[in-house]
Amino acid sequence: MIGPKIIESLIKSRASLVPNARSGPSLRKAEAEGGCGVIGIACDEKIAGRHLLQALRQMRNRGNGKGGGIAAVGLVPQELGVSQQILENDYLLTIAYLDVNVRAELEHDYIDPIFDIDHVRSVPHGEELSSDPRPPEVCQYFVRVQPEAIERFLESNNLQASELSPTSVADEIVYQNSYRLNHTYYASTGEKRAFVLSHGKNMVVLKMVGYGDDVIRHYRLEDFHAHVWIGHHRYPTKGKVWHPGGAHPFVALHEALVHNGDFANYASICEYLAQRNIHPLFLTDTEVSVLVFDLLQRTYGYPLEYVIEALAPTTERDFSLLPDNKQQIYRALQTVHIHGSPDGPWFFLIAQSAQTDRAYRLIGVTDTSMLRPQVFALQQGAASIGFAASEKQAIDAALESLASEDARFWTHADLYWNARGGSHTDGGAFVFTVKSDGDGPAKLVCTDKFARPIRVDASQHPYGTTTLEVHAASAPPDVSRDQLFAWVRAQLPSWDYDNLLAFLRWLENTGKRNADRRRAFEVLTLLMDLRYPTGVMRRSCLLTLFDQSLATIIESIRQSPSEAYAFASAQGPPPTPSDGAQTVVIDARGFAPEGASSLALEIVRLYGLGFRKMVVSHAQGHRFIANGLGPGTQGVRVDVYGSSGDYLGSGIDGAEVFVHGNAQDQLAQIMKDGKLVIYGDVGQTFLYAAKGGQAFVLGNAAGRPLINAVGRPRVVINGTCLDYLAESFMAGDPLEGGGFVIVNGVTFNNDGQIVELDTPYPGGNLFSLASGGAIYIRDPHGKVSDEQLNGGEFAPLEERDWAAIRPYLEENERLFGICVDKLLAVEGKVLPASQVYRKIRPKATAVLQAEEAWVRMNA
Repeated sequence: MIGPKIIESLIKSRASLVPNARSGPSLRKAEAEGGCGVIGIACDEKIAGRHLLQALRQMRNRGNGKGGGIAAVGLVPQELGVSQQILENDYLLTIAYLDVNVRAELEHDYIDPIFDIDHVRSVPHGEELSSDPRPPEVCQYFVRVQPEAIERFLESNNLQASELSPTSVADEIVYQNSYRLNHTYYASTGEKRAFVLSHGKNMVVLKMVGYGDDVIRHYRLEDFHAHVWIGHHRYPTKGKVWHPGGAHPFVALHEALVHNGDFANYASICEYLAQRNIHPLFLTDTEVSVLVFDLLQRTYGYPLEYVIEALAPTTERDFSLLPDNKQQIYRALQTVHIHGSPDGPWFFLIAQSAQTDRAYRLIGVTDTSMLRPQVFALQQGAASIGFAASEKQAIDAALESLASEDARFWTHADLYWNARGGSHTDGGAFVFTVKSDGDGPAKLVCTDKFARPIRVDASQHPYGTTTLEVHAASAPPDVSRDQLFAWVRAQLPSWDYDNLLAFLRWLENTGKRNADRRRAFEVLTLLMDLRYPTGVMRRSCLLTLFDQSLATIIESIRQSPSEAYAFASAQGPPPTPSDGAQTVVIDARGFAPEGASSLALEIVRLYGLGFRKMVVSHAQGHRFIANGLGPGTQGVRVDVYGSSGDYLGSGIDGAEVFVHGNAQDQLAQIMKDGKLVIYGDVGQTFLYAAKGGQAFVLGNAAGRPLINAVGRPRVVINGTCLDYLAESFMAGDPLEGGGFVIVNGVTFNNDGQIVELDTPYPGGNLFSLASGGAIYIRDPHGKVSDEQLNGGEFAPLEERDWAAIRPYLEENERLFGICVDKLLAVEGKVLPASQVYRKIRPKATAVLQAEEAWVRMNA
């Protein structure tokens, strides 16, 4: 470990980088705030850039063309024209030339005196894009720091060779040389001529004014391979966003960082860095983030856990729940580095070529305010892959692309989850590490902030494994939908994938007949939606196979519409309904994710033509589904299959929307009436400002559901949510027609059995600043404490409360198969509801609720 005196010497050596250093950050034009699109992929196989391309293309609406970029770590030497030894040992200095005429001068001043060059490569590119300025010409130099340069550095800074490893010295020389180069050719004058894109080992960054997918296409990265990728569309907040240097990613040494969010304390962080002789050049909050990361890990030598803690400090209740030894360390970290901690909202993705560990990492860190969307995913099989992204649909797009080419991947991740920043349980940060031990194949390991592994149950096998010893399947009976589903559900624990495929082929063939089509469609839907034992088979693989069978049946509808099912797509004119009972199946592919040619407007058009039952298939991140239908839409139902986008169901007033799988952010905002059913998890700000209606969620909600909701929304969340549940809830008296939320705090194990979560609610600010309504939380062991409330209080659960919420739990049972009696069972014994559920009501406004009731009585 580097000693304090050596650290001080390294920091002092940077004093000459900017002779006339500014005393503070330059003023920057504030741009419109928005949500960037970020995605990171880590795989134990080196995967091609084209698999990142589709994910970025679908998130294009998260950018505005003012900045996009990618980083790749763990590369293929042959694709770069070098040997494995050169790739591993040389610095890959990648320079963007905005003015190619400065190349000879730059090389003479900043490359030849410092480095021995082993290989030079011009990055190929396609036709010029219409972006302004045009994408830079890029040259890559594989270099080693000259021994003479190392000696000069040690001598000029009064360091001894024994005090620092040659690699550490070389790292610092590369870092400082790139800084001087950038200061000369990019940041010091109005004329921008060249800058360093990246300089780490086995890592490359490319970026431009444009979109992230433009970068992949322009620099011909579709067939370029890497273990770790990150991609970014910029929707600018601050900085020189009109030029390539202001685009993400930004680099430290062996790290590249992209960021969704904005800092309130950019000036404070700049001052913190300036005290350590570090001065940002590109004038954007993202740059200072990676500079802090580099300072903490490379200069101070902190382990990754401490770096994450310094960036996203654990606070309040979560801090008090940490072990004593961690509290002591974290308190010291916060005391020293609090001024370098970005004040959110933000979400970081970091690609790292971890030289000391001979590993490649994807690191996802969310801040404690959790105002920016994020989702993680993991799929483990013959090849394992991990993700972190702004949207789940981007992850699904990458998996779909991979699965179309490589049978080792399939279209659903085994695990999807959201991070709760600063959590005492996992730290709100996750690390995907690809490492090879010796000559063996690389392995992907996922851990949380505390280095605890995230694993998939190994007792269940992915599709494509060898045939397992199970019972032979009997022929399916030709019975009703419910009987057929009950039969196949009973068979699944004793089946392997061959048995299942035989059943699905039979079901597809029956689904091609008009008379049996609805039964086949609905049985597949039940198999997708509900939880049950799957034996040796993995649920994520079953969902992939169910999707394929559903696509086959939908294709038969396209080829042969009937009185029961019409078909609509972007390729032809919309159909007209034969009667009010006909269902129209809409192939979402080909419709834009939003705008004039969007799927959302097509749904409105079909509603105007008279369709009242609509099925959306092959959703690929399409936004605003079921928006704009208008008031009085009782009797309208929209079912969504695939990977839907943000704002689904927002503003509905009577319609019913069923999502057959996980959903994303901003669902059912300002919902007035109707019904929303989610057969999975939901993202951030679910039911923001909702005014009424019913919503049922099989899984978890992310942060901030039902903020500012009013009127009478009635909601059941079977899992939990991260934080800020029902903040500023204003829904009247739940016993006099007002609104409420039920949180069951349960999940399912691999046998399809209901199990309690470790806690029914992990976060804080539960019912914060609420003035009406109630939360009914299943908490038989009293794990939720008063300190998690902020303006709420526990109240006895009365018979009237149970009478109000029981009908919604009964509907929850009908939808999801979660029996009310199972919810009332604690350690095998059915208890009275008052011993299982706890009521939380607004503390300061209990009197106001009575006054509101009196006003209504006398209105």
